[in-house]
Amino acid sequence: MRGLYRLLTRWWTAFALAASLAMLGAAHAFERFAGLAPCNLCLKQREVYWGAVLIALLATVWHLVSRGSRGTPRIAAFLLAVTFATGAVTAVFHMGGELDWWSLPAACAGGGEVDLESLTALALGTGPVARPAMCDAVVWSFLGLSMAGWNALISTALAVFSLLAAKRPKDARAPRN
Repeated sequence: MRGLYRLLTRWWTAFALAASLAMLGAAHAFERFAGLAPCNLCLKQREVYWGAVLIALLATVWHLVSRGSRGTPRIAAFLLAVTFATGAVTAVFHMGGELDWWSLPAACAGGGEVDLESLTALALGTGPVARPAMCDAVVWSFLGLSMAGWNALISTALAVFSLLAAKRPKDARAPRN
């Protein structure tokens, strides 16, 4: 178990990169194959993962270029913790709106695709009016949690693991050459 912890904290940015890409892939798969249009808050939650991809990719490349002599850069792990915590807060806010714990802003009524043809059809009244995705509607759930709820759990776990990687013990780091 201790070896797994050392491996995870030493290569955390690579794991965070894989987790962020997996979350983005799952979101796009739900949109593409299940036909679930994202609302504005769903898109905001994706932006967090794109930010995490950027941070983790840069830190992982740095780790590989420097031949991993000091392990994962701690500042990158801390930045990932802040990024994932932001995602968790956004997801909890979204989940709270779904559960009617509070009301969501008016900007949360949208998020569907818009192109020139659909706008022209809407203006001329010749096409169907697509209903935008609403942030307060639960369109998918598993084990009683919506996508926002699962995202809140996963983002929180990733933030905690990022803090562990940022605050790893000295023996988990590689010695200086």
